[in-house]
Amino acid sequence: MARAVFFDRDGVINREVDYLRRVEDLQVLPGAARAMRTLREAGFRVIVVTNQSGVARGLLSRTRLSAIHRELKRRLARQGARWDALYYSPHAADSAHPMRKPGVGMLRLARARFGLDLGRSYLIGDTTTDIKTARNAGCAAVLVRTGKAGRDGKFPEARPDAVRRDAADAARWILSRERAAREKLQSRKRRPRRKE
Repeated sequence: MARAVFFDRDGVINREVDYLRRVEDLQVLPGAARAMRTLREAGFRVIVVTNQSGVARGLLSRTRLSAIHRELKRRLARQGARWDALYYSPHAADSAHPMRKPGVGMLRLARARFGLDLGRSYLIGDTTTDIKTARNAGCAAVLVRTGKAGRDGKFPEARPDAVRRDAADAARWILSRERAAREKLQSRKRRPRRKE
């Protein structure tokens, strides 16, 4: 089965602002494109999963949100990066909708579309909500310091597998962990069996 790295959007790929409503306010964070590029080259699907309750609040339309995503995709492409899919939840924060993180609806859609093994996948986020989402889906969780850095405090019990400086640093940690797991497996295969 395929593996994925799920990216939160705000505070991970682009700079965190109070409800990104205009293309003019979009700023891609350093290292985000490099992270996507290296992870895709390593065989991971790269999938963006983002809560966008500003739609439910009437702060921006789906049309404007789509324009922001088109521009984000274009800017990443200029740096040689792309995602395989982007899912967003337009639902209000108090809706408890399964598509809204920490629900795993968006991850399940990706699993069905790409045949993903969520247990061998990762989620990079900047909030405890992201970490809780990873836990709910069975993914490994990496918290980055470029956004809220876990200061949202919604799920204080949600502990990440790693805390890293930014998305590029998170990608390096993921690839290092994968390499270590492969080496451990190869070591077991090479180990001679004991004679009974």
